[in-house]
Amino acid sequence: MLSIGDFARFGQVSVRMLRHYDAIGLLTPAHVDPWTGYRSYSAEQLARLNRLVALKDLGFTLEQVGRVLADEVNAEELRGMLQLRAAQLETEAELARARLSGVEHRLQLIEKENQMSNVEYVVKPLTARTIAARPAIAGAQQEIESIVSPLFGQVAEAIEATGGCPQTGVGTYEMTDDGLEMLIGYDYAGAPADGFELHSLPAVEHAVCAVHLGEMKTIDASWQALIRWSEADGWTPAGPCREIYVHATPLEDQSGWVTELQQPVVRS
Repeated sequence: MLSIGDFARFGQVSVRMLRHYDAIGLLTPAHVDPWTGYRSYSAEQLARLNRLVALKDLGFTLEQVGRVLADEVNAEELRGMLQLRAAQLETEAELARARLSGVEHRLQLIEKENQMSNVEYVVKPLTARTIAARPAIAGAQQEIESIVSPLFGQVAEAIEATGGCPQTGVGTYEMTDDGLEMLIGYDYAGAPADGFELHSLPAVEHAVCAVHLGEMKTIDASWQALIRWSEADGWTPAGPCREIYVHATPLEDQSGWVTELQQPVVRS
């Protein structure tokens, strides 16, 4: 017979873990002294312990391990459990590879700029949203501001005319052969009305997002940096970009404005 300490050493597990396995019925000692409560194990039990540890290392839960050890799982069910576990591990590996890619990209940026960027880029899903908006096209970069600001005012007035209140400002932008196509408006949950159109922005599985702080005249540089980061991280733009005007007051001073940049993407 082996003491619990020796058995733990041979099996390369902790004494605490052996006591836990005993408590849940996975590995009961061959003998427990009725006076001292000391646990003893037979050498033959090492085979069961090794199988237990091997199954646990595969990622099975202790409940699943117990069923396998008790021969309650047939070959077909075990095959299914292993296939499911393989799929889970593949997903975890893919996430790990994505995190590694992000770390390597951050290192490249630090080496290039010799400093840590104060802008964080996040890949996240976007929920669907409905906006009251008006469309427009800008033929040149310098036309954008002169078009966008009046459109926000017009849509806001139209929403107020229905008795509503403009919510978060939203703009979508897409370059086409005709110029920069835009939808300018606000989140909206009401009925259609004169002065704006209802547009449904679809949910997006992946979007690279960042926050632009301050005036709109510098937002183009923030977009260029976001696109560079996306390309370096293996993403390709997939659809109109979005600007969410989280905080856009006062109108006469944009220094405190907060705008989230959202670019739907797919893997390159």
